[in-house]
Amino acid sequence: MDTFEELWQSVLDYCKQRINETAFTLWLLPIEIGDFNNGKVVLKFSNSFKKNTVVGQYGELLNEAFEAVCGFPVEIEYTSPEDFLTESEKNQQDLEDFKNETFTFDNFIVGPSNKFAYTAAKAIAADPGGQISKGNNLSNYNPLFIYGNSGLGKTHILNAISYEVRRNYPDMKVVYVTCEEFLNEFLANMYKKNNEEFRNKYRNIDVFLVDDIQFIAGKDSTEEEFFHTFNALVDNGKQVVLTADRPPKEIKSLTDRLASRFVSGLLADIQTPEYDTRCAIIKRKAELLNFEIDDNVIQYIAGQIKSNIRQLEGITKKLHAMCVFGEQKPTIALAQTAIKDILTDVQPLHVTVDRIVDEVSRTTGVSVDDIMSKKHTANVSDARKMCFYIIREVTDMSYKNIGSKFNRDHSTVMYNIEKMEERIKTDSTLNSQVSDIISNIKDYR
Repeated sequence: MDTFEELWQSVLDYCKQRINETAFTLWLLPIEIGDFNNGKVVLKFSNSFKKNTVVGQYGELLNEAFEAVCGFPVEIEYTSPEDFLTESEKNQQDLEDFKNETFTFDNFIVGPSNKFAYTAAKAIAADPGGQISKGNNLSNYNPLFIYGNSGLGKTHILNAISYEVRRNYPDMKVVYVTCEEFLNEFLANMYKKNNEEFRNKYRNIDVFLVDDIQFIAGKDSTEEEFFHTFNALVDNGKQVVLTADRPPKEIKSLTDRLASRFVSGLLADIQTPEYDTRCAIIKRKAELLNFEIDDNVIQYIAGQIKSNIRQLEGITKKLHAMCVFGEQKPTIALAQTAIKDILTDVQPLHVTVDRIVDEVSRTTGVSVDDIMSKKHTANVSDARKMCFYIIREVTDMSYKNIGSKFNRDHSTVMYNIEKMEERIKTDSTLNSQVSDIISNIKDYR
């Protein structure tokens, strides 16, 4: 072939026949070919994200394509502009990219469900691995392992740590990857027999942030590599932060030695956000959208969506769009439509206060008359608080309306619900009992 361009076109044609058109157009077509000398070709990418994705997803295909076109194995060097920046320049560029993002500590809504994880993450971001103030206790909190269900803010915290470290310590080298990205990059380098290059990249850093580490379980060779990378970093006082959807002991197929290393530092869980936290999340999202929304609508959404921050934000954005494009004001009726559009499986419960009081009475053994009375004995008071809490959880009734049903003022209802929320977090028996009652109510039609 006469030119690099012709050679590259032949390689592209080879690849195009083996992957779908969308993937080809998105990932391979934008690549530029550089020098091709002595059996080595340089491929240029516009940024490191695209480079890493191609290496992980299509590196093997490109090796195969070059060998098929050239008739001999070709060594491929993948490059992007970031490869030629100093660490300070990389961090500055990352900060510029971050300007319009919301994943910072300032934009993280803190509540009882996430306060411990948030506080630990901020402390670590201020002094990663105790590398700044030598000998402080932060070196004992390495690794920081944050776990919780999907959509509760774990990725937000990782991004916030990355941003804070880069902003305050521009000479520190920070690497943030998903577990899938780590796996793909490791396999690609193993195929190319570039294990040493891979190790140098991940073992010569100051802060290592890995999202969804549970996906490494059962991948024997990758677990082995990660174990040694982890040890090299922690043993040298470098900070490691991991997230997962469950604690290490519940990650099936994870080797015992890796699980024990994960729990050797600090474990912090993020739980489902409480009602007040959910309201604050919606308010904050509305502020970022410059969206005026009444408290009663916020309270309705928070009362309906209880388990996922992404869904809360998604519904707020959906409601905003409906108001802008439809020239409408945000109302509970409109919020119902937004929720239905996003959560198609959600059905209204149509439960009454009487039904809830009956179920609490049946479970606790406290009569309905006593629950509705002014009695203040411990068992009666606890049953009544349980009613307040459950009514608030499964209906959209306001504190005032709940209070009127029990001849109490709204502040009394609010106080008792907050106390019940605190007890449920620390009392597993009570938590189970309340969950059973709510489940029975939902099953009742």
